[in-house]
Amino acid sequence: MSTTTIRLEDELKERLSAAAERAGKTAHAFIRDAITESVEQAEFDAEMDRVCEERWADFLKTGEAIPWEEVRTYMKETAAGKKAKRPLPKKIFG
Repeated sequence: MSTTTIRLEDELKERLSAAAERAGKTAHAFIRDAITESVEQAEFDAEMDRVCEERWADFLKTGEAIPWEEVRTYMKETAAGKKAKRPLPKKIFG
């Protein structure tokens, strides 16, 4: 495990200490958890970007998608506990 030093303005350090105390954590644990959450969010965002780019490329290649109204109807019926027929992609581009 390595050590990283960060410099904080006095006001931020005071706010950090207070927030950590309210959370029942040490300042170290609070900072570590915040960094972990931030890194995980950045990784999630990068993966979502990758998936979106992949799906966009597929759409441009095939021109197929599911119209929003069909998706909306399917989601509403499913959420209401009804047996809904899953919509299929249709050629809507190209």
